[in-house]
Amino acid sequence: MDTVRGSYIPGELSRAALAAQHKACDKETGELYSMKILIIEDEANITQLIRLYLERAGYTVITASDGVAGLELHARERPDLVILDLMLPVMDGMEVCRRIRAWADTPILMLTARQGEEDRIAGLELGADDYLVKPFSPREVVSRVKAILRRSSRSGTLHAQEVDALAEAVGVHRANGFSFKGNQLIASDETGTDKGKAGNIVEELRYGGLRINIPARRVEVNGHLVTLTAKEFNLLVTLAAAPSRVFTRETLLEQIWGYSFLGDGRTVDVHIGTLRKKLETAGGTDTLHHIKTVWGLGYKFDPEEQ
Repeated sequence: MDTVRGSYIPGELSRAALAAQHKACDKETGELYSMKILIIEDEANITQLIRLYLERAGYTVITASDGVAGLELHARERPDLVILDLMLPVMDGMEVCRRIRAWADTPILMLTARQGEEDRIAGLELGADDYLVKPFSPREVVSRVKAILRRSSRSGTLHAQEVDALAEAVGVHRANGFSFKGNQLIASDETGTDKGKAGNIVEELRYGGLRINIPARRVEVNGHLVTLTAKEFNLLVTLAAAPSRVFTRETLLEQIWGYSFLGDGRTVDVHIGTLRKKLETAGGTDTLHHIKTVWGLGYKFDPEEQ
């Protein structure tokens, strides 16, 4: 592990602040080290180009040219993020993603040369955090890496930072029945038993058969558990906590993924598509997912959907 001068003093820097400096803290030694990126890509020219830009940005980069070698490096080196090509020799990217997810929550940025949605959806359902379609700009790769690491540094069971980001995205008005205070969702008026009484901490959102337990990050439809990725859950809470408000793709990209000007709006579309599919599949025939497309703008949560 490559270390840099100094060691981490608890409380001195948050994980988010360290991520902004492209540094992480070794849990055992307390030493700071350059964040490590594993590239699993069989095209040498692409690997070298991405490596060049990431190293210029201050990251330590390790590489593998096939899926099996990539898994071995991941187990040995414990990288902070994986850039994973889908079309790999020996073992394809889908299987690599599935195996990494079986033992670790390392953020994964998938690369694909295919334009169709099927591979992207499959990758996201396996647990990839984001994807890029070839050809792409190496500067965009670096921006995506920074954004994913920034968000993952604040992940967990709805830490205060994450909820604050959701609150900023939602911009909840009292008329919507909710407001955020610190890391808690508060009922701000008498809107019915499903939402709770004014001033009460809201731990669960309910719309018909849809139940969202925020602290437990648990979603049920008609009594059936829905397994969501972290970003799918954050999308659902963001939309459901501000019913009828329209969110643009740009707003959702910035608040859920951490992208400001860069970022592919199709990322949002694909996640929304998988979220809808999971809600409908879990609930059975005629299940309402409540997530409506507002053409030309983005998405909204419609509690009165028929």
